[in-house]
Parts: sequence; structure tokens; C-alpha cells
Amino acid sequence: MTQPALYQTDLKGLKLVNRGKVRDLYDLGEYLLIVATDRISAFDVIMPNPIPGKGEILTKLSEFWFRQMADIIGNHLVTTDVDRFPAECRPHRDILKGRSMLVKKAKPLPVECIVRGYISGSAWKDYTGGKPVSGIRLPAGLKESSRLPEPVFTPSTKAPEGEHDMPISQDEMARIVGKELTERIIEVSLAIYKRADAIANHVGIIIADTKMEFGMMGGELILIDEVLTPDSSRFWPRDDYAEGRGQKSYDKQFLRDYLLSLKWNQKPPAPELPADIIEKTHQKYEEALQRFTRNT
Repeated sequence: MTQPALYQTDLKGLKLVNRGKVRDLYDLGEYLLIVATDRISAFDVIMPNPIPGKGEILTKLSEFWFRQMADIIGNHLVTTDVDRFPAECRPHRDILKGRSMLVKKAKPLPVECIVRGYISGSAWKDYTGGKPVSGIRLPAGLKESSRLPEPVFTPSTKAPEGEHDMPISQDEMARIVGKELTERIIEVSLAIYKRADAIANHVGIIIADTKMEFGMMGGELILIDEVLTPDSSRFWPRDDYAEGRGQKSYDKQFLRDYLLSLKWNQKPPAPELPADIIEKTHQKYEEALQRFTRNT
């Protein structure tokens, strides 16, 4: 990894309005500027060490997937070309290049929209505990990492930073955002997942699950934030897949597994990450990017 890591930004002359787990958000008036830093979080806690180049990988992958899904639903992306950004961004060109998006303003919906094609992570934990997954009773006899008969939509709350998102049922989501909008989001989310799954199949990747965010702009539902990145999805190598166990991955599960091997209570402060864990995490993210985009 040759590029220096960017842990956070402080862009003079621009109005910082939010610093999330990974992204710094600036208000440019008509538009927003989203800067993907190299921060990484696990278990909703930001790690003290960045993953160099990660922000660029997330930006390139989101741009790729926004383009792939444009006929299913519109999105907030205006451009990733820094030369087309407003003039006040130009002094920060070197920082912004490759890791930032100029986006339209939208009102984010207060729910996380998750589609699962395979059972893993928190869904597997709930299933083995005899609980429904976001209100859905899955078939009996599933093994860890089993492919589900059909992809399922399993929403969750959008928790404040430092707190955990909590699964909710589709009915609970309807009470939060409305029944008609919930039905539209489910339809769109499943369509996005199914198309992404077909694309991934051609490049040897399984998309076990993915989390999407939507917003409202002028009464229209649009896709926002990031989409189908290693931060928001579980990507598994198809040639190593087998039911009944955890999978190798091209995402942050590698980091989660390392952290689970430590005596850490999953609350701040997070432990320092060794150099080899940082490097291997970068390699996994880079592999996902290259597989999806090398032929496009």
C-alpha cells in the first residue's frame, strides 16, 4: 500500500455537517460533498487505525453499482470528478480526488434496508436461538451460510453512533415510514440484490447479504450513501463456498473475526490493529473492487 491513509478531513472553507463512522459530510449549498475516509468500524465502533486506500475503493465500487442500478432506481450521485466540483473544493483537490462524491441533497429514511440471500452473521445467531429474523420465520434445517430459498428483506433501525442497529419487522418499518413506501423499498431492494447477485456470479463472488440506504428527494425515493461495498455487504469467494461453516470473505468479516479473537468488549476504545491485519483487510477490499470492475 503506497498511498498515505486519510483518517479524517478538515477542509477549510467548507462547512462540515457530519462525521460518520467512515464518511465526512460537507454542505456546499445546492449539493453535499461526501468524503470517504480510510476509517473502518466493526461492531459499530470506529477502529483507531485506518485502512489506507479504503475510501477510494468504497467510492469506486459505489459509483460502479449506482451505474448498474440506475434503471431500477435513481440515486444521489452527481459526479466523482473533482474537476466538476464547485470552485470552493479546488484547494482540496489532492485530498478529494478518487474518494469523494458530489451528491444531491435528500432526506435519509430512518431505517437500514438489508437483503439476505444467505444466512450468516446476526441472522444466523437469531436463527440458531430460535428467533425470527426481522419477524420472518426461516425454513427449518438451514446450516450456517446456507443459501435461502429466496432472498429476504430484513430491515433494522438506524442507531446513533456507538449504539447497535436493532432488527425490526416489515410491519414495524411500515409504521415508521408508511406502508406504501415500505412496499416500494422492499421491491427495489430485492431487485437491486438480484441484479447484483447475477453480476457477482459472473466474477466468482457470492453476495451473502447487503445493506442499503434510501432517501426522499422532491417526493421521489432514491438510493443514497454507499451501495454494495465491502463495508455494507458480505462478499464470499464462490470457489471456496461450503454450507455449515463461516466463509472466507472480501469484506470486513476478516477484521471482525480478528477482533472476536481478542478479549475486547466491543465498546470504545477499540484495540490497535496490527500491521498485518491492516494489510490483509486492504487486500480483501481491493480484491472485491478488482473482481467487480476489471471488465467494465
